[in-house]
Amino acid sequence: MQNILGLSLLGTMMFSSVAAAQESLFVAYPPANHETTAAQIFLIGTAPPEGDVFVNGEKIWRSPAGHFAPSFPLQLGENQFTLRHRDRQLQITVTRKSTAPPLPAGIAFAEGSLKPDVDIARMPGERMCLSAIAPANASVAVKLGDRTIPLFPQSPEIQLPPNSAVLMRENQSIGENFNLTPIAVSSQYQGCTILPNRDGTIMALGQPLFQLTIGDRAIEQVAPGSISLLSPTQFEIAEVTADLGTARTGPSTDYSRLTPLPKGTQAAITGRQGEWLRLDYGAWIRSDRTRTFPSPVPPVSIIRSIRARQIPGWTEILFPLQVPVPVSIQQDTNSITLSLYNTIAQTDTIFLNDDPLIERLDWEQTLIGTSLPLSPTRVQYRFNLKQSQQWGYKLRYQGTTLVLSLRHPPNIRSSRRRPLSGMTILLDPGHGSENDLGARGPNGYPEKDVALIISKLVKEELRERGATVIMTREGDDDLWPHDRVAVIEETEPDLALSLHYNALPDAGDAINTAGIGTFWYHPQAHSLAVFLHNYLVAELERPSYGVFWNNLALTRPAVAPAVLLELGFMINPVEFEWIVNPKEQEKLARVLADGIVEWVRSTD
Repeated sequence: MQNILGLSLLGTMMFSSVAAAQESLFVAYPPANHETTAAQIFLIGTAPPEGDVFVNGEKIWRSPAGHFAPSFPLQLGENQFTLRHRDRQLQITVTRKSTAPPLPAGIAFAEGSLKPDVDIARMPGERMCLSAIAPANASVAVKLGDRTIPLFPQSPEIQLPPNSAVLMRENQSIGENFNLTPIAVSSQYQGCTILPNRDGTIMALGQPLFQLTIGDRAIEQVAPGSISLLSPTQFEIAEVTADLGTARTGPSTDYSRLTPLPKGTQAAITGRQGEWLRLDYGAWIRSDRTRTFPSPVPPVSIIRSIRARQIPGWTEILFPLQVPVPVSIQQDTNSITLSLYNTIAQTDTIFLNDDPLIERLDWEQTLIGTSLPLSPTRVQYRFNLKQSQQWGYKLRYQGTTLVLSLRHPPNIRSSRRRPLSGMTILLDPGHGSENDLGARGPNGYPEKDVALIISKLVKEELRERGATVIMTREGDDDLWPHDRVAVIEETEPDLALSLHYNALPDAGDAINTAGIGTFWYHPQAHSLAVFLHNYLVAELERPSYGVFWNNLALTRPAVAPAVLLELGFMINPVEFEWIVNPKEQEKLARVLADGIVEWVRSTD
């Protein structure tokens, strides 16, 4: 599951064969000279069962096979661990780095603390906030153009846990179970201003000049980023040039994804922040996914007639527009809603015959209230569906006509012996090369190998049940997540399952965390995720790690229900033995195939 958490369980250690690991004391994780911000670390490894293993003189628990994964607290700075088994000894250094911003020394601003730290452009009349870290009891102000903005010490800043905290059963602000270091309250300064209204031209306000005074001593420092005003009457337009432009809630990859924008989408730019553009309907997109050009008017469209048509396996709905506007999709249990932004409806005629999928189409016009000079309109089309299970959708622009394709249920030609006949199922074995081993067990055994073994076993079980099976890899193929997604998009299977084995961030508890975890993203995959999860847990009598909504590359494809399964924890000393047991692998493959059959039957 290395690609899920963005972890580096491999570090710089070279893979060691299982046989070599069995001969002596072996540590699979952490690598030598490991750095982390976590408050604790687990040591994952193995040694022959005979004899004890000691860490810094303390005897640690091991599984009957000799594997271990104890956790130890970390102090800031270097932490030394000496592991000993009989006459064999290993030393590991782990450095814990602080998450708190650096505090200034003397009369100075903390290095890298002046905001904005990238070039920013906003619309006139917007609020703009500036911040810095400076010594306590200082007087801080910012000179911006012809105005001076005072900055004030802030109240204690509540630090939120990272997304990965949920995966460790933690999800709270600063508290007794989650070790976070608060920012020194008196050192954080912030102030806001309303950007001036001008005559409609683009205007550069320049780089803010920060001023710091303590007693009779004062310094000045220019912020790295500059601020400018966009014109509310002379528009710059962004056109999406990527096949799917990733739209986000804010100007970095830390912000949540929104419905991707189809190639050709156009919207007025209402803000810039470094390499990010804010579009008039509120989303942000990277500038390198677009081309920009000037326009005397922002992109807006009228929509009139709408037409639906059936093609093999799909219902296509065509929305003729004057310009390709931003869009979003929302799925509910029995409906799918398309939102068209910057669009005014004159929808008096809609052609929609009795359809295999669609029961009825409803629409409404809304006005999105904003504080910006541009107040985009939105028209929503809600397709009420005949079945609760949705099988996928696609969005594309064909010129200026938006095409929404809704997928029909698979044409299953089931029989008693071949209940999945007519279905195509894609299996994605996680990871897959010497450069992408994935998580590793206590003896160094890589996730990529066991993921491929189980995927091939599942493939054969599904074929016996009549399914056509597509594999993203059959060997040690060097595939990035987007390569795997491309296979799903191109082959359009009825179901897509990505098969992995799990790990945890450094702060996790490797000994006491076990079980099957299931991840989904689109509502069309929720039923499949919950059903398979519960089925595997019950039939295999395995612990449940849980079902998670998670924004993962292999759960994002909308063309089919896509689920990612974490079938156990590589780093758990006991569960690892179950993971690599050939008989248990065969049973797991059989049960997973049976679970797919039962879920498909439940969708009839």
